[in-house]
Amino acid sequence: MSESSSTPTPLGAFLRDRRARMDPASFGFGGRRRTPGLRREEVAQRANISPTWYTWLEQGRGGAPSSDVLDRLANGLMLTAPEREHLFLLALGRPPAMKYSRPDHVTPRLQRVLDALPTSPAIIKTATWDVIAWNTAATRLLTDYSKLRREERNVLRLIFTNSVTRAAQDDWWNIARYVVGAFRADAARAGAGAEINAIVDELSRISPEFESLWRENDVAAHADGMKRLRHPEHGLIELEFSVFAVEGRPDLGMLVYNPATPDSARRVAELLSAQNDGSANP
Repeated sequence: MSESSSTPTPLGAFLRDRRARMDPASFGFGGRRRTPGLRREEVAQRANISPTWYTWLEQGRGGAPSSDVLDRLANGLMLTAPEREHLFLLALGRPPAMKYSRPDHVTPRLQRVLDALPTSPAIIKTATWDVIAWNTAATRLLTDYSKLRREERNVLRLIFTNSVTRAAQDDWWNIARYVVGAFRADAARAGAGAEINAIVDELSRISPEFESLWRENDVAAHADGMKRLRHPEHGLIELEFSVFAVEGRPDLGMLVYNPATPDSARRVAELLSAQNDGSANP
């Protein structure tokens, strides 16, 4: 069958380009070749689809492939995560369904971004609201996550089971409702169904308030807003927060807090200064 394509589409051109980049010898395919890369029938074999169907895809014929076919093509062509997403966008006009995998750390570069905000508490949270990175200001004003066990570094667990965190919220009930709704949206978007069930079951047993809020089925956008904290020594601190996507990591979000008023900015500066001087409890 001819390797030429009469009317190449963006999808067909992408498939053909990736096919041409693959080394036949690495996959046990031999023989003399006029063109680089794998043959169409070899890609079809690796993807467990018919050679005719694969040829049609490269030629822009046969309609849109299913998600299952695209997954097999991505595996057969050994696509990276960004390449796999691009394949789905070309074929279906949407990214693939998320397959959630809980991250445990961030890159040193991303940690340096947090550390470059000395007076703004900032954290990196996962889609299930596990906190996996933070800066010094966050440990002073929010929670010293370094002193918590890994499983305790979760925003929902802190809100519903940690008495110190609860007491610091100026309007705990509305904060709790907002957190539950935003968590529901983030976790569902990331495809973290099993992880959602585990934490929901746990908190429903521990906290009747969480169980009640979860049953309301509210969904909240988590982009920006206000937070009011009551510090035992520095009083009321009003903060604005914004959530930023982490490029290439749809499962992560960076949450940054900034003082909302000059008075709150002064209180934050005093709190951080006192901590640095060692004159207050950490």
